[in-house]
Amino acid sequence: MNASATFDLTSAIAADLPFLRRYARALTGSQDSGDRYAAATLESILIEDTPVREATTPRIGLFHCFHRVWASAGAPLDVEDDILARRAQVHMSGLTPNSREALLLHAIEGFDRPAIAEIMAHDESDVQALLDAAIREMEASVTGKVMVIEDEAIIAMDIVDIVGQIGHKVTGVARTRREAVELAARERPDLILSDIQLADDSSGIDAVNDILAQFDDIPVIFITAFPERLLTGDKPEPAFLITKPFSEEQVRSAVSQAMFFSSTQTLHA
Repeated sequence: MNASATFDLTSAIAADLPFLRRYARALTGSQDSGDRYAAATLESILIEDTPVREATTPRIGLFHCFHRVWASAGAPLDVEDDILARRAQVHMSGLTPNSREALLLHAIEGFDRPAIAEIMAHDESDVQALLDAAIREMEASVTGKVMVIEDEAIIAMDIVDIVGQIGHKVTGVARTRREAVELAARERPDLILSDIQLADDSSGIDAVNDILAQFDDIPVIFITAFPERLLTGDKPEPAFLITKPFSEEQVRSAVSQAMFFSSTQTLHA
């Protein structure tokens, strides 16, 4: 193996690592747990990088190596004192095995069905069944009140429509940090879906943290055009992060999973 090939592989892994960490956190519901699995994946690649080199792309190979680590550990969740984490464990026990993994890989990380089959070492014919099962089971299991923080009217209307279609009530739409805090005070949401940059140049992160100072245990989904800026590992990060421009499927998946597996950790300014 020449030095150039090693450098190219290292660069490819480094570029995709923030998104593996995002996936791992969404899968486990915990930043700490997700990062442990991501670190274990890198350690396994240091020992044997053949699976990455032989994969269709380095990104597929990286996620495939993660799944080997994840499966070898029995896909466990951390035992936590947190009420939301305990609730998530109960919910998880009722899901079709491997269905959440398939849905996250497809809707959040953007892998197509052949890539998911390669990552999970499944037959491609099984992947669609897993995706259908995940959507059906999660959307049927939990409904609640969703608050939207978004300053662009067209985008806000799209989000409200998607959220309503899957059975949730939208408590309202806030365009600024102040409006968001006031809206949450009037009606406590079960989920917050927030843009990062708001109309008055305030921060959606600040708005969310103001709300969470009043209420505990509200899961949060952030929306941004620049997800890599928030996936640095330097501070607590969101388990669910939707990239603009987003698809209806991404919003449906993230909302359903955040409601279902609502131990989402949020950013701190």
